[in-house]
Amino acid sequence: MELTLLGTGAPLGLPRPECPCAVCATARGAQARAATALLVDEALLLDLTPGAALAAARAGRSLVGVRQVLLTHPHDGPAVEVPAGLPPAGRVPDGRELTLISGHRVRAVPMDSPGTGYEVTSPEGERLLYLPPGGSPAGLPENHRSPYDMVVMDVTGRPEALARLRATGAVGASTDVVAVHLDHDVPGGGELERRLAASGARAVADGTTVVVGEYHAVPDVPRRTLVTGGARSGKSVEAERRLETFPEVLYVATAGSGQGDQEWARRIALHRDRRPGSWRTEETCDLVPLLKGEGPALLIDCLSLWLTDAMDRVGAWEDERWEGGGRDALRERVAALVAAVRGTPRTVVAVTNEVGSGVVPATAAGRRFRDELGRLNAAFGDECEQVLLVVSGQALVLRG
Repeated sequence: MELTLLGTGAPLGLPRPECPCAVCATARGAQARAATALLVDEALLLDLTPGAALAAARAGRSLVGVRQVLLTHPHDGPAVEVPAGLPPAGRVPDGRELTLISGHRVRAVPMDSPGTGYEVTSPEGERLLYLPPGGSPAGLPENHRSPYDMVVMDVTGRPEALARLRATGAVGASTDVVAVHLDHDVPGGGELERRLAASGARAVADGTTVVVGEYHAVPDVPRRTLVTGGARSGKSVEAERRLETFPEVLYVATAGSGQGDQEWARRIALHRDRRPGSWRTEETCDLVPLLKGEGPALLIDCLSLWLTDAMDRVGAWEDERWEGGGRDALRERVAALVAAVRGTPRTVVAVTNEVGSGVVPATAAGRRFRDELGRLNAAFGDECEQVLLVVSGQALVLRG
């Protein structure tokens, strides 16, 4: 089954008309995207968008053989002119199945928002799932009978929908996930590719033809990632973003509950409120057993507070205790943590703070913490496939 993506952008396209934002300003050439529309084996058109016939011609395709046009979502604005020879556009009622003359079977998948998704099965048995912008299936059964060969969906707008598809088995390790309905809320170019790769997905340019079931270079999600950066740089948001398409995540909060400190408690509450509801939280600094055990992906936030706790436990803040065995005790704790990261069977994303680039701390204890955190970050990062530095909300790939 051949799929030609006549457009891959949001309903208003990219750049958006008259939008002055930085993403729209740079969405030129190959980065420009028309509203998403899919041509399946030149027989089925999913979503009718302005300029569909011209887009097909540019891609070396024709709409002459199209026998069915299906819409997935309400289209705002003036009616789109139907190219000559095309049948009128319609929608299949949720749960109903349509068989085309070409032999393709199309089943309407109900959504949790206005719109309809379509499961398309080719005469040879390849299976494609196409979802509308901002949509997630409302009723896929648990233990889906088999993974789709390809899923085309709004990955950046509804990452939790991809997590749900993985949880039901509809998306497996070999499923080709193609991101469409791309809008100006995510930068293009390398940043878009990096974010999608972290989700096990990819984007293609308008006019690209792909063969369903033949793409085998599904992006490998880094199994261990360290995200570092300064205060309020966006490092925690970046770390959370890397796991938002995972069906299960254990959020490990090393800060505790913030009892007794109202400002700190508010910070923790803000972190908690923006996490997906399916994530579990465990407040602990005992990271080694978690890293050694089997289970869902771990998001550790953060190593700086883990080190603070470790230094508390060995008395590292006091010069006499530090020299009298505290240094060796702390190094043992760090070595155990690094060894656990090296051998962990789990996907891990850890957050830390980048310190030591500014003013030298005025106290010996402050300088000690700065030095030990630098050593911890370096040792932990050595065991990670990917290391990111977040500056002013921008993630720079240092490794991976």
